[in-house]
Amino acid sequence: MSEALVKPLRAVRSRTYAGAAGAGVLLALPFYLDRFWLQAGLFAMAAAIGAIGINLLTGATGQLSMGHAFFLAVGAYGYCVFAADGGDGLTGLGLPTWLAAVLAVLVAGVAGGLFSPISGRLSGAYLGIATLALVFIGQHVMFNAHDLTGGANGRDVPPLSLFGLTFDDRELLVAAVPFGSAEKLWYAGLVLLAGGALFARGVLRGRPGRAMNAIRDHRIAAGVLGVPVARHRAAVFVLSSMYAGLAGVLLALVFQRTVPDYFGITLSLEYLAMIVIGGLGSVSGAVAGAVFVSLLPQLLTRYSDALPLVSAPGTGGIAPGEASRYLYGAAVVLVVLFLPGGLVGTAVRRRVTTHPREER
Repeated sequence: MSEALVKPLRAVRSRTYAGAAGAGVLLALPFYLDRFWLQAGLFAMAAAIGAIGINLLTGATGQLSMGHAFFLAVGAYGYCVFAADGGDGLTGLGLPTWLAAVLAVLVAGVAGGLFSPISGRLSGAYLGIATLALVFIGQHVMFNAHDLTGGANGRDVPPLSLFGLTFDDRELLVAAVPFGSAEKLWYAGLVLLAGGALFARGVLRGRPGRAMNAIRDHRIAAGVLGVPVARHRAAVFVLSSMYAGLAGVLLALVFQRTVPDYFGITLSLEYLAMIVIGGLGSVSGAVAGAVFVSLLPQLLTRYSDALPLVSAPGTGGIAPGEASRYLYGAAVVLVVLFLPGGLVGTAVRRRVTTHPREER
């Protein structure tokens, strides 16, 4: 076999081994990490799922959305309404929790479909402003529709039950290790993230992905070439909303309580920061940016005593949450100025430069 064929095969084999090793590590982590790190990882998984959705919309299709937090709220509260039994005095349909999760994702997609005619007529900053209105409308509903959302105090989240396993804090011994809700949800989060990433990668690498990129680069030219622009833009908006709804369901299960304050404009801006930092139009970039943005405030909170200028709120220093916004805001500026492809794009270019493909 020629050297030109051996090197690509070795590269594929090494990536396969690295992926298998990484998967093995992720599967083993619940046996060794404490609850803080598991919850941080679950929060990153949920953020990654939502970031993949907005990257399909904004990064791959060029539709600026600042209303992603609204669709996360639809997923989170939709799950609570469908799954709760109404014993707390709030509206609840008492459906099986797995069915409630599926219906919550579908409702988020329906909400995106209802908004898609507007998204098909607007673009750029105008679409961003229109989607921003969704956040304010959602906040008003969440604070005032007390029977559905519990108002400002939020509402409890029923634990997920699947195949006879309840993802709550009742301990389940696995290899002499007590598994609580975080340990159980860890594997559910891995499955959801892997499935969402593989599906999105398939979309981007197929004909829909090429059509989406054509719409992003030049919408009029794409229409002239026969791409159904309006249909693709509407479909991507629905798909992105469903990803956000799934992320909202997972977040609700992790936090075990939903509150309106969380689903505000700051959350939407964080998701835009995720895809810019990680890399626009890339599934791996969305995951990398989500891990960076979501874990940063938690790490600062965890180690605030050992970091200069960072301290607990009200103690005279910079609060961890505020410091994290400064840092990933600076990261966005640096990426836009010096790393236009994001973290993943820069890594890919470096690998290509270091190991250029040899010509025959």
